[in-house]
Amino acid sequence: MNLANLITIGRLIAVPFIVWLLLSQNHATAFWLFVAAGVSDGIDGYLAKHWGMATALGRYLDPIADKALLVSIYATLGWQGHLPSWLVLMVVSRDLLIIGAILLSGMLGHAVEIRPAPVSKLNTVVQIGLVVWVLAHFAFDFSPVADTVTWILIWSVTVTVLLSLYRYLVIWLNGIADLEAGR
Repeated sequence: MNLANLITIGRLIAVPFIVWLLLSQNHATAFWLFVAAGVSDGIDGYLAKHWGMATALGRYLDPIADKALLVSIYATLGWQGHLPSWLVLMVVSRDLLIIGAILLSGMLGHAVEIRPAPVSKLNTVVQIGLVVWVLAHFAFDFSPVADTVTWILIWSVTVTVLLSLYRYLVIWLNGIADLEAGR
């Protein structure tokens, strides 16, 4: 267990606290803890890549921590009515479909390796941006511009979720086709 993995575990542990802060209407503290979690993601990635701390555990744990954080916060903000339900369903369903496809491929004996593409990385950035904006709006009251910026971010998340899901499905279907063809 190295420092990069401990930081990732810390981010995973922060998830229920952020959700609890949101449910308690403590948006300012939730905002700062979410920002700290985001910064920790950059730090553990830097340590893994540049300080030789990459591990098999970290390769699995890091995306789990990221997805747990985003899915939990999207679900909570949706439940509170701060994000549209259709957007929450889209974000959560995309992640569940990707995880399901990977698991199914593994059960079929043909693990399809799916690496994040630029559109998927952009999707993650836009998803994080929307959460930061919504949390900041409720913590610091950005009322004059809140609606316009919020809807721009919501539609940006929508477009990048759909593009990212399409890309993952194409890769997965091609991998399954190769399996069926015996390649």
